[in-house]
Amino acid sequence: MTEKTAKLLVDGKEYDLPILEGTLGNPVIDVSAFQSAGYWTYDPGFKVTAPVESKITYIDGAKGQLLHRGYPIEQLANNAEYLEVCYALMFGDLPNKEQKEDFYQKVTNHTAVHDQLRRFFEGFRRDAHPMAIMIGVVGALSAFYHNNLDVSDPKQREITAIRLIAKMPTIAAMCYRYTQGQPFVYPRNDFAYAENFLHMMFSTPSDPNPQIDPVLAKAMDKIFTLHADHEQNASTSTVRLAASTGANPYACISSGISALWGPSHGGANEAVLKMLDEIGSVENVPEFMEKVKRREVKLMGFGHRVYKNFDPRAKVMKETCDEVLELLGIDDPQLELAMKLEQIALEDPYFVERNLYPNVDFYSGIILKGLVPLVGLASYQKCTLHRSKSVAHVKCTQAKQSVILLSLRIDKLKFLNGYWLSIKNPVLMAGFFTNPLIT
Repeated sequence: MTEKTAKLLVDGKEYDLPILEGTLGNPVIDVSAFQSAGYWTYDPGFKVTAPVESKITYIDGAKGQLLHRGYPIEQLANNAEYLEVCYALMFGDLPNKEQKEDFYQKVTNHTAVHDQLRRFFEGFRRDAHPMAIMIGVVGALSAFYHNNLDVSDPKQREITAIRLIAKMPTIAAMCYRYTQGQPFVYPRNDFAYAENFLHMMFSTPSDPNPQIDPVLAKAMDKIFTLHADHEQNASTSTVRLAASTGANPYACISSGISALWGPSHGGANEAVLKMLDEIGSVENVPEFMEKVKRREVKLMGFGHRVYKNFDPRAKVMKETCDEVLELLGIDDPQLELAMKLEQIALEDPYFVERNLYPNVDFYSGIILKGLVPLVGLASYQKCTLHRSKSVAHVKCTQAKQSVILLSLRIDKLKFLNGYWLSIKNPVLMAGFFTNPLIT
């Protein structure tokens, strides 16, 4: 921290505002003195307000840069496994061999859910939206776990976070199986994290030796990693606000899932697939893109509020998308349509000049369309697994910046700040049911 200050002059009276310097990013002005001056700050959407001090994630939208604990997202996605990234988000750095083995074993030990939880699903219609089911079932975990809820105790925070990281894939898979009228499949301790998720989604109980294609398991793992954390976004903010009241951690995560449901957040890849349905065929793409230029329709999955350049996650996701589609060899008109949209957006000056490049939601929607015959299973994770995805980052966003804290005092619950398991849209819709995952 420096001793630099900014001056606020109100009605002839001067106030000193400390300037805080972070490791990365712009300097931050501590405006808490505004209150003593009898004023509040007005910043719709918190576009220039940092509500918490964090060392987890740093985003430079102009450069198209995303760092987790100082590591570029491209390096993490290509060289680390998702659970290793979870460990880094929770504890500050990637694990060594012993730490990795211990953390993986803890997660494996908590993948099963209470058998009585199965009955909760019977209260939902079979055609219920999976996010509606997720909100209810994850919130119901608060009725099963009454210990290790003291967020001021680091050990209890860790146990609860690991429980959520471990159980979220199981619950997400159960949501899908329920909509399909299929029996639930239990997790297996001999499968890796993403592999286990695909097993619970698509295996059959009668198959004694299910095999998951390693290319597909790797693709799923990358999807989880690319959605692991994204600073102080809507779902993280929702979880932190709920947690500031001292509410049950599982209930707080359920509130975050509610925020994820929206098409402007976790539901974005589902919105991409709905858009492809509305376009219909490749022949309609040119006309649709002209409507986009006239602002008559929205182009979902292109551009980003934060990234003014290319979304760094999209680069990795595109490579993964190409690998999956080549492996599956799917002849799907909708996927062909998506590739045509991508081509126009990357070549047409209108979209290039406005930086309307395909983002991570566009490619993840395509992968999940090919990977799963669903309408949008999104990286159930944001292990805020933030997603993120539901609890786990333990602190919260805006990495490596020293920033001011809001008067809400939500900083006291750093446990729920960021890694809240981004189960981003296990939007598991019945419809296209083929099973390319089991060989």
